[in-house]
Amino acid sequence: MIGVNNLTRDYGGGKGVFQVSFSIAQGEVFGFLGPNGAGKTTTIHHLLGFLKPEGGSCSINGLDCWKNAPEIQKSLGYIPGEIAFFPEMTGLEYLHFLRSYRGLSDTTRMKDLMERFELDARGKIRKISKGMKQKIGIVLSLFHKPPVVVLDEPTGGLDPLVQDQFLDILSEAKDAGQTILFSSHVLSEVERIADRVGIIRGGEMIATED
Repeated sequence: MIGVNNLTRDYGGGKGVFQVSFSIAQGEVFGFLGPNGAGKTTTIHHLLGFLKPEGGSCSINGLDCWKNAPEIQKSLGYIPGEIAFFPEMTGLEYLHFLRSYRGLSDTTRMKDLMERFELDARGKIRKISKGMKQKIGIVLSLFHKPPVVVLDEPTGGLDPLVQDQFLDILSEAKDAGQTILFSSHVLSEVERIADRVGIIRGGEMIATED
């Protein structure tokens, strides 16, 4: 479902990613581990079609991530490492804005996720906490039941109980056949949810293990 083949982007000074390769099967949770600055987000940005590879390629469901980015993004769930919203909207307005943008009329899944996270999204985004923004981001990444979900450090700002709830929801998504790339530098949460783990350091994959 996800393929990264010899992906290379050199920013100079040893920064970037260098011949990174891994694959993720349908219905698999793949933990993408590495310290800050290791190349996790750069790899993810190539998968999302935000960056064009200097070498190698990335694909999702058989489609090239650069050439077919708009088509891929229609059915992708994504949590960025740094979430940006329209600050003058309320959280609820933003959720409905993205729901409308995706052409979703059914709000059942969105309401279910909000209830499970005890998310009261009526406040202005500029006034709410980082943890609340993270909850909104999680709902947005899952409310359209995407076949592929890409998560870049998704638990930042969440308290331990909410983290547990989130990992339970990811387990349910896996059982439903969704494919999940879970980027993190926290080994314990990846151990709990992942089928396999890829470890990146200094822009190079140093291990891929179950």
